[in-house]
Amino acid sequence: MVRTVRIVGGLLWLRTLQSRRLRLHPNRSRERLIALLRLAYSGELAAAHAYRGHAASVADAEEREKIRVIEGEEWHHRRVVGEILAELGARPSRARELRAAVIGRTLGLACRVSGWFAPMYGAGRLESRNVIEYETAARLARDAGCERFVECLLTMAEVEWEHERYFRLKAESHALARWVRLWPAPPPRPAIRASFAEDFPRELRAAATTRS
Repeated sequence: MVRTVRIVGGLLWLRTLQSRRLRLHPNRSRERLIALLRLAYSGELAAAHAYRGHAASVADAEEREKIRVIEGEEWHHRRVVGEILAELGARPSRARELRAAVIGRTLGLACRVSGWFAPMYGAGRLESRNVIEYETAARLARDAGCERFVECLLTMAEVEWEHERYFRLKAESHALARWVRLWPAPPPRPAIRASFAEDFPRELRAAATTRS
């Protein structure tokens, strides 16, 4: 139900870059990083609006409060991504911002009529992709020589992991989960930083071998 705007186009490229640990030229990495962050910035807008409607649609007070907390975290991510874009000398796309606002509000309204399971399922499925998105952004930042952004991007990946876990557990608790296959589970949360830490030393060893 959230961040539909963020998965149009580039998802296959994101998965390829994440799985193969590709290293790009710094200039190309910077271009890819900006493109990805522009998608993320507008995606967070869609997500926040959608979660606002999602929270209003659930009857359970604890669920409603948790989804509101998640909404707040999406707004925070949007502010952080906007600051990174500004430091990179880039701006969000006005057209994408408009689409994101429309999509987010539409999805928020749809939550009121689509039942309990569908919004929980859709949110979890898309959050799982957002983990990959921020992990990929962290690697692009490193490859572009923008190491100062890596920590906050990895932290946002970890927060998205927590979002995915919440919605996964909710979806699994519903009777429909016996007939509807859930999305593939992401690796454990510590793997976000572990895979990033393993990546760079391996490449340094390869470069040293080449020079020798």
